[in-house]
Amino acid sequence: MIEKIEGGVCAAKGFTANGVHCGIRKSRTKRDLALIFSDRQASCAAVYTTNLVKGAPLLVTKENIADGIAQAIICNSGNANTCNDNGIEVAKRMCHDLAGELKIREADVVVASTGVIGQKLDPDVIRSGIAPLVAGLDANGSDAASEGIMTTDVIKKEVAYKFDISGTECHIGGIAKGSGMIAPNMATMLVFITTDANISPLMLKYALRRDVTRTFNMVSIDGDTSTNDMVCVMANGAAGNETIKAPGKDFDDLSKALNMVTSDLCKMIASDGEGATKFLECVVAGAKTEKIAKTVAKSVISSSLFKAAMFGADANWGRVLCAIGYSGADVDVSKVGVSFKSPAGEIEVCRNGAGVDFSEADAKRILSEKDIQVLIGLNSGNKSAVAWGCDLTYDYVKINGDYRT
Repeated sequence: MIEKIEGGVCAAKGFTANGVHCGIRKSRTKRDLALIFSDRQASCAAVYTTNLVKGAPLLVTKENIADGIAQAIICNSGNANTCNDNGIEVAKRMCHDLAGELKIREADVVVASTGVIGQKLDPDVIRSGIAPLVAGLDANGSDAASEGIMTTDVIKKEVAYKFDISGTECHIGGIAKGSGMIAPNMATMLVFITTDANISPLMLKYALRRDVTRTFNMVSIDGDTSTNDMVCVMANGAAGNETIKAPGKDFDDLSKALNMVTSDLCKMIASDGEGATKFLECVVAGAKTEKIAKTVAKSVISSSLFKAAMFGADANWGRVLCAIGYSGADVDVSKVGVSFKSPAGEIEVCRNGAGVDFSEADAKRILSEKDIQVLIGLNSGNKSAVAWGCDLTYDYVKINGDYRT
């Protein structure tokens, strides 16, 4: 049984966290440096942005956790430390300074940054915040850490669950940031997940990579894939279950709990899209293959025209068919059905690839809700997929029109 609990990244045994203002952001009321710490070395796995331009912290992290081990995650907001000639040096300095304060191996530090691209990050500013960051580590510090990684996010994103592995109670939790510059295939977000389950680095890596294809790769806010995306998981084994070293029931139970965390964070990220007023969920059923279902779902949820129609509560189902048509998926358009659903009801707008009579007033009422589902039936098989996103609003342009300045 999996049960939602409080605690975020500190729900798992042995983990503490904190967030402070170190001076990257001008406003002293905003935390801009976060830390997650395990009281022992942990198995660690991460996946990174597919963008060819990658932030320096990602390159340093990839090198550090090549052995599958980590003990701390440090992340700053307000500056991406990307496209800077001294970026690698600064990221390594962050690891060095933190390791010295925590008295751990420098190679056991995961480093991340998020914010403006192309502006140099002063390592001395980071250094000034490390001592208070470490001193304030707390078993209730997930909320502070969550705030420390936010950029244009409006809401903090954290979640946790408890679950059993062969009779041993385990815990898993995560925090995330992500609001804009988000498109399928690992896009702009930072996600940090902790668990006290005992699992080998190899199996943890397998679990994460398999999960990401159905969760974070199915989120789209604006079609832009960031340079600094990373999803990182640490598993410190403090729960005491027998080490998971191969596929089986224990691995499946952990994977299910991981998916609960990642799916929840995906929905939070999508609903907090820059300028968003509506959370959109695209559910595709009846596909010949899962790949086809995922391709269709991502194409629709990424369509700017569809997202704009949802902002205006306009049941313009033609934009759904249009997105399916250019997705490249092997679909028989003459079999496609589309319905819109929300807490206000459900309305069919397309059947067998053609429009059906429906009440515009009812459609407007259904699409005026905050949470909306677009239900697509391909009627060609039994595979399905889900993608998440948000509407495209005037405020999105306002936010990104002066993001740097």
